[in-house]
Formats: sequence, C-alpha cells, structure tokens
Amino acid sequence: MPDFKALLATKTQSGQSLAWQQLGVTDLMEGDVTLAVSHTTINYKDGLALTGKAPVIRRWPMIPGIDFAGRVVGSTNAEFKPGDEVLLTGWGVGETHYGGYAGMARLKGDWLLLRPSELGAAEAMAIGTAGLTAMLAVLALERHGLSPAKGPVIVTGAAGGVGGVAIILLAGLGYQVIASTGRLQEADYLRGLGAAEVIDRAQLAAPARPLGKERWAGGIDAVGSHTLANLLSMTQYGGTIAACGLAQGMDLATSVAPFILRGVNLAGIDSVMAPKALRREAWARLAQDLDKGKLKAITTSRPLEEVIALAPEILAGNVRGRVVLDVQ
Repeated sequence: MPDFKALLATKTQSGQSLAWQQLGVTDLMEGDVTLAVSHTTINYKDGLALTGKAPVIRRWPMIPGIDFAGRVVGSTNAEFKPGDEVLLTGWGVGETHYGGYAGMARLKGDWLLLRPSELGAAEAMAIGTAGLTAMLAVLALERHGLSPAKGPVIVTGAAGGVGGVAIILLAGLGYQVIASTGRLQEADYLRGLGAAEVIDRAQLAAPARPLGKERWAGGIDAVGSHTLANLLSMTQYGGTIAACGLAQGMDLATSVAPFILRGVNLAGIDSVMAPKALRREAWARLAQDLDKGKLKAITTSRPLEEVIALAPEILAGNVRGRVVLDVQ
C-alpha cells in the first residue's frame, strides 16, 4: 500500500508540536481492521487535543482525530471485509490510539460500525461525535419519559456542533426548542434549524439559585458549570437534563433542591465508551430522524490540512455547526 500523509503530535519540553509526515501502513498501531480514511471532522475535544489546552492526548506520539469514516482495505475480523464502508467515533482513538487525521488507520473491529446506507461518508462526519452525542442525549430524554406534550426543551451551546444537531433532532420530533447561545447574531440561523426561541447565554451564566422559576421540561447541556446548575434549577417537576459538555467548566455548584423537591433527573451522556448496541441504535435513529437538508445547512467542508488552524477557532466558539474534513 502507498504511503499516506498523517498529522503527528509529538510531546516536547514546552508542550507539544504538530507536523505533517509521510507514513506507511507498517507505522500504524495494532488492530484487526485496516481502512482508507476518506473523511473526518473537528470536535471541541479535537480542538483541545491539537492546542494542548487539555491533556486529551495520553500516548505519544499520536495522530489526533477522534472520528473518521472510510473503507476497509484489510481485515482479520469476521464482522468486516474489504470494501465495507465504516465509521468510528470515540473509543480513545486520537487519544491513546492513532486517530483520523491521516490517510489510513488500523484499529480494533469492535470499535467500528458499518456506516448506515442512508448516509454518505461526508454526512456521517457532518454528524460525527457531536451529532452522536446529541442523539444519545435525545434517547436519554426519551427514556426518562420526556415528550413534546410535556413542555419546551432547552439546548445550550446552540450554535455549536452538538447544539445544532440537537435542535434539528428535537424540532423534527415536535418539541418547542429554546436555544441558548452567546452569539445572538446567529438567531436567524438557529431559528432556521427549528428553534422557537433564542436566548442569551448570559441569562444562565451566573451562579444559580437552588430553585428558579420552572421554564422547561428538559434540555441538552453542552456547557456545564453555572449554566447546567441554572438549567436544573429551572426544570419543571419530573423533567430531565442531559449533560454532555463542559465548555463553561467542569464544576457544578448546585444543591439537592431540584432533585428532592421537583424530582428532576440529571442524565450523563458519554459518547466515548458508549456500548456498541447503543451506538447502533443512535446511528439508526440519526439516519431516520435527522433532516439532511438542515444537516447540510450547519455543515462546511474543508481540506484536512486546515485542521490545525481550525483548532483555536472551535475553542473560541467561532466555528458554527459542523466542519467536515476531506482527507483524500
């Protein structure tokens, strides 16, 4: 097989360095499936890894990139054969195992899923970890009994990747969606995705009271910290908030009041180690429920070589929606 280009992160005395290198298949890590990567993406977590703002990378050197889609070119795993179109999100790829910012990858077949036939490779990466996380959150809300009849739902970090997909999904399922964002200039964009109301994130950014006025039946939070505490304090009796992010911070200064006085539920969402059966369910629902036209509206396509420049932009909140990176 020919050599391929890969982005290699190397640990240095002052932090880390990034450099494009030519590698061969023999340079790849262990695994029972080898594939040619066609598309990948950049998530908030990738931005942290590329900039070194958080210790995402835990093995050096490392090819970053926690998501990718491609075609199997070699396999000793009974589940996959050459020519299969597959996708991967999470499982520590890009952290402890070579990831998607390369032309080739080798990994465990247990981490792979066959790409749903309804989705192209670029569409799968327009969804990526962000969209999978949004769908896992929707599933968690449903399992806690949430329905459109219960009342409005809120989505924080609304102009980001998780937020955009969450709004599309929830609006498509019939929910009245309140979008919280720090970029009010994106209000028309968010309404175009299906938001019924757009609010300034500043309303939720200060320390929370133990209980506030009941404003929503549930929500999806990608922000954490004071924002999540405020969401919980304003959730209706028996409602559920699905927490999946930490853009504001990892802390959560709240009280037991929402839980013991209103029966509020806090559902934690993890997309990295989610079981394969749950992933299959989520991707099947994404293929069925996600409006492809609206997915296209939140997606831009860039060459893989631009990923280094995109990293600080996504951390600063300057990247709207989803970015698909074309590898080939």
